[in-house]
Amino acid sequence: MEKITLNNDVEIPALGLGVFQTPPDETRDAVCSALAAGYRHIDTAAAYGNERQVGEAVHAAGLGRSEVFLETKIWISDYGYDETLHGFHKSAGKLGVEQIDLLILHQALPSAFDRTLDAYRALERLLADGKVRAIGVSNFMVEHLQALLDRATTVPAVNQIECHPYFAQQAVQDFGAEHGILTQAWSPIGGITFYRDGKHGSTLDDPIIADIATAHGKSPAQTMLRWGLQCGRSVIPKSTKPSRIAENIDVFDFDLTPEEMAAIDALDTGHRGGPEPDTITLEAFGREIPEA
Repeated sequence: MEKITLNNDVEIPALGLGVFQTPPDETRDAVCSALAAGYRHIDTAAAYGNERQVGEAVHAAGLGRSEVFLETKIWISDYGYDETLHGFHKSAGKLGVEQIDLLILHQALPSAFDRTLDAYRALERLLADGKVRAIGVSNFMVEHLQALLDRATTVPAVNQIECHPYFAQQAVQDFGAEHGILTQAWSPIGGITFYRDGKHGSTLDDPIIADIATAHGKSPAQTMLRWGLQCGRSVIPKSTKPSRIAENIDVFDFDLTPEEMAAIDALDTGHRGGPEPDTITLEAFGREIPEA
């Protein structure tokens, strides 16, 4: 498994399993399948409601704690300095670990950015205390990153964003690269595009991606993951099917040509599949995160 070195010299497996919207029992089975297939990076979140099952699957696998990179996210309802410190304890308790490898803020909260900054300050404290090995953010746009960097003492190691051939957010990626922030792609094979209104279609059915996949004897999903990896991103595809989980990690034995990379780059529509970052408010998206 290829690894990427973060800005604080911690190594993260380049490809991981995401468990967004995966029901708890299916999460346990999916993580077990992923670990058996060779995955060593699992990405979850407090708001997903399946951290406990991720922890159970990891412990059941019998792997040493240092062998599996665990990443989770603090939800906006737990922003604020003391609240975020407690949020860590909730997540660590559910995961069944004392130390989390990567802890990130799930969203910027533009309507209460001071709470976002206080939450990040708590992450910095957890990092200094050795409770987490790396810290970062998710779904932060350039203006959010800049506002954070103006106040923070630790540059985020990661910014996890929607990133696939139809929506690459290149400006956010470029800003991150300038500051040593790794772009981590959620929905790296464009799963979010499957639920759109049909205007743009599915990335899996894109003829350009299909032709490139055929040329390499790979699937469209594998081709998109290879594209993301060759761009230097961390990718966290989600699946609950053992066959798909195994397929998604089988992407380290081929390379796309510069022309193929450019052809996929050119597919960007500029249309976001997930929620607009500025619509994220406590009133609309707040939810209580249960105790461990």
